[in-house]
Amino acid sequence: MLINVENLNIDIATANGTLAAVQDVSFCVSKGETLCIVGESGCGKSITALSLLGLLPKVATRTARAMTFDGVDMQMMSKAELRALRGNRLSMIFQEPMTALNPLHTIGRQLLDVYRAHRKASRKEAKERAIYLLEQVGITNAVQRLNNYPHELSGGMRQRVVIAMALMCEPELIVADEPTTALDVSIQAELLRLLIDLQKSFGMGMIMITHDLGLVSRIADRVIVMYAGQVVETAPAEKLFTNPSHPYTRALLGSVPDPSHPRMKPLPSIPGTVPSLLNRMEGCHFLDRCPLASDACRKPIQLQQIGGNHEARCIKVGEGKIRLKVVA
Repeated sequence: MLINVENLNIDIATANGTLAAVQDVSFCVSKGETLCIVGESGCGKSITALSLLGLLPKVATRTARAMTFDGVDMQMMSKAELRALRGNRLSMIFQEPMTALNPLHTIGRQLLDVYRAHRKASRKEAKERAIYLLEQVGITNAVQRLNNYPHELSGGMRQRVVIAMALMCEPELIVADEPTTALDVSIQAELLRLLIDLQKSFGMGMIMITHDLGLVSRIADRVIVMYAGQVVETAPAEKLFTNPSHPYTRALLGSVPDPSHPRMKPLPSIPGTVPSLLNRMEGCHFLDRCPLASDACRKPIQLQQIGGNHEARCIKVGEGKIRLKVVA
């Protein structure tokens, strides 16, 4: 097992109180496995990923019952040990390539610095590695591109550079935080195919954070569905799509358009809004938006075993179907 996280909690101090951004999140990823984390904006996906690399803001506090990488306790790592891990054996692809790259330095310098910092390689070796990876991610004239600054490249090319940078040291686990959000649809599809091919070639484990359930159905081995800071359902990908058991998961899947349908129907919407995470909530976080809610949902609810590594945080697992308000 590459990474194991148990009962991760992240609290953020604000002027209005403590924001419980992530609550009791657990997961693990093995070599070559793809874990997808899905959920709407603000549910805690990105901050969960950042916590793995120790990149949380100073006002955030992280606690966990266990957080290990290849059997080593990450919570006990010194800053130097974490720097040696980050960008080397554990890398991240950030969702906005323009802010992930330093505008004051050339592409070549940024790629070479990563490799030389971790591998103590010569400049020649680092340059050869950078050229190889730029070619692997589909950038032509790689030698010349090393002299370009980020603003001289298109959004798609910058994202390819960020992917190449994440791969410089042949990481064992890569975290991809919505890596194609800022790109047009055709470039998104191309880069996602590229990332999947590279994962297979390098044998990496991958944590993919995304809103795209279609992508999840194609690449995921396991899926975590998050809502308002909690895991509401987790399952092998096939089971999640064939037997979604939490009302929120069903609602997400119900909102995906079906282009094969001869006559497109209006997509359902989820009534209400995401609850505030200031201070911890006792009951189900989806309570105010769920058509199956009852008074029993106001009490603390743990993940319920469904079978075959499938869990859902709902006391009515397997009961009924979701009926949602239809947008006219």
